[in-house]
Amino acid sequence: MRNKLVAFVFLMVFLGNAALAQDPVFSQFFASPVFINPAFSGVTLSPKISLVYRNQWHGLNDAYQTFGVSYDQSLEAYNSGFGAMALMDKEGEGIYQTARFSGLYGYKLNFNHDWTIRFGVEAGFFQKTIDWNRLIFTDQLNPITGQTDPLGNPGITEEIQPGDLQHAALDVSAGILLYNSNFYAGLSVKHLNSPNQSLLAINDNLNIGLPYLISFQAGTEITLDGRNNQKSRAFISPNLLVIKQGPFGQADVGAYFGLGQFFAGAWYRNGFENPDAAIFLAGFREGILRVGYSFDFTLSRLAVWNPGGTHEISITLNFDDSQQQKRRRKAARINDCFQIFR
Repeated sequence: MRNKLVAFVFLMVFLGNAALAQDPVFSQFFASPVFINPAFSGVTLSPKISLVYRNQWHGLNDAYQTFGVSYDQSLEAYNSGFGAMALMDKEGEGIYQTARFSGLYGYKLNFNHDWTIRFGVEAGFFQKTIDWNRLIFTDQLNPITGQTDPLGNPGITEEIQPGDLQHAALDVSAGILLYNSNFYAGLSVKHLNSPNQSLLAINDNLNIGLPYLISFQAGTEITLDGRNNQKSRAFISPNLLVIKQGPFGQADVGAYFGLGQFFAGAWYRNGFENPDAAIFLAGFREGILRVGYSFDFTLSRLAVWNPGGTHEISITLNFDDSQQQKRRRKAARINDCFQIFR
């Protein structure tokens, strides 16, 4: 299995921005929504810090690991929000890595007594890196002895190492978010400048730029105990996330349930043509701290390889949940549908 992963990683690097390009997406997208739509910048009055770790298909020698951290907060005096985020994505046990760093800005516009629209932009850069010495090529494999010759010496490849094993590029995205006290809907487009992510410029026709990632988010919030403007109220939030990037796509549909200090959720992810995963979430909150754990049960044909599912952990520090900020929110009569994101 290790050789299969190495070969897969090499194909991704070799083909650059062809059909294999796909961004990582967190199952707990609500823990740090700025990763999918910059218009979410500043939906909380106070600073919010989120950390997310994803170990996808850990049974395949930790095929994909993704680390994300974000910070955002509101500037109510200017109807604005700002933030920053960083993401590290490791593929093939870290042979192929992507690091992203971005700044965020959002602007809020109230156009009647209940409805609000937010516009968001994101600008930053990413860097692709490959550990060439860990790649294994076909001419290094002996049909009998594997990665060594009959004397036990490592196989030698005739592949020529490229001069640059790193590549960086500017990346720009934008989004829009519409919401009121009961409903939200957002649309974002990532990689508006179609940055080139290839490490190997083999054929100019392949370097067509990173495909747009188009994301649609929507949901509603149903209060179950009749209380308003209380962080402890029980609620359920059905929501939908649809993503399309190049030939790839997914739709996540499910619901998030909150009751006092505890929350849970369940989603079904479909890859447009095939089932992908069933996602289950559980977590708790205490003061400004929220911790969530989710597990993706693989439903696709990959299940025959026993990939081991996907673990994801999120930690959020939301200073909106301090006692002082709760009083501030109540005094401001802020009533929106963003409990799932707080």
